[in-house]
Amino acid sequence: MIVNNSLDEVKKRENALAIIKNIVNTKGRDALFDLTGLSGGFIASSSEISLLETYVGPAIFEDALQEAGKEHMGGEKVLAVNRTSSGILATILALAGENSNVVHYLAELPAHPSIPRSCKLVGANYFETDVFEEFSIPENTSLVVITGSTMDHKVIDEDEFRKVIKMAHDKNIPVMVDDASGARLRTVVFNQQKACDLGADIAITSTDKLMPGPRGGLMAGRKDLIDQIKIKVNQFGLEAQPPAVLAMLNGIKNFKEDNLIKSFTRKDDLYELLSERFNNFVKSPTGVMISPESLSKEIDIPHNLSDNDLAFVFSFILLKDYGIITIPPVSMPGASATIRFELSSPDAFDLDLKDLNKKIEASFDKLLDVIANEEKCREIVFSF
Repeated sequence: MIVNNSLDEVKKRENALAIIKNIVNTKGRDALFDLTGLSGGFIASSSEISLLETYVGPAIFEDALQEAGKEHMGGEKVLAVNRTSSGILATILALAGENSNVVHYLAELPAHPSIPRSCKLVGANYFETDVFEEFSIPENTSLVVITGSTMDHKVIDEDEFRKVIKMAHDKNIPVMVDDASGARLRTVVFNQQKACDLGADIAITSTDKLMPGPRGGLMAGRKDLIDQIKIKVNQFGLEAQPPAVLAMLNGIKNFKEDNLIKSFTRKDDLYELLSERFNNFVKSPTGVMISPESLSKEIDIPHNLSDNDLAFVFSFILLKDYGIITIPPVSMPGASATIRFELSSPDAFDLDLKDLNKKIEASFDKLLDVIANEEKCREIVFSF
């Protein structure tokens, strides 16, 4: 095993960021290709930046974010937080009591780790399932959670979405939707309704996922619940600061649905190219991906690496040799190690897919060359 625990995941990420910095300093930003779908951005004019003071910034930009956020997410009120995980934590702190039950339905396990971790922190009992027939709401349930689109972009069925909301509301239990990428993926690509329009009480999205905003979270929903959650947000310093609020506002304003739709069609071209050599890549809604388990099936050379380790080594080779950023090198502890090539990323808009395919193949060939040497693999992941 190469990556054994959360500390290893932190060190792995630190090394990836050092590699990215070196590429920018020596070759320039154009030598990097961020295909994570999380590239985000910070759009701001010089006149807007001049207003980013501690109290002036919120006074100017938070009202505008209310209007833009409600249009983007639905709901009665929005709340900006410093990360989606922060909003999830604040919601569970506000709504889930000790020894109460939190039940979660999603299209495919596992849930984002911030949800069970937050429940553990408050002493709530947590249950999750991706089998609709097995989903139930026991007595003493304080919160029902739905994931709109999983970490690997598996999208929930809208009929099941509605049924879970109804089940909860029949028992007067609030529903929180983790719609990190789903707020755009579900609505634009799959033509589903916004979570709040489907009846969710609270929905939260990541403002850097599939849109040109900063790393942050934007919550929307019932005013009374947003106000309760806002108390916890302010008590624990989870609120988004003025620069992030401004960038969220401009990220929403500059979000273009056509970019997602274009990636939805281009993924077929990349998939066909990869399928000439590989058997286990699959299409995502806006790109192509391979899970650690599927990557392992592509390899017939004896080795001692775990499936996740294979994904880490492969993705670090892509980064070091070709400047291709995928999620595993830069992810936070507990995130999925699936390697996604997201064509919705700005760096992918004009990318030559044949050239990308060649770089993926060459990186895989290098993986095969080093896979039997665990120390060499460790060096690739942890050594700058």
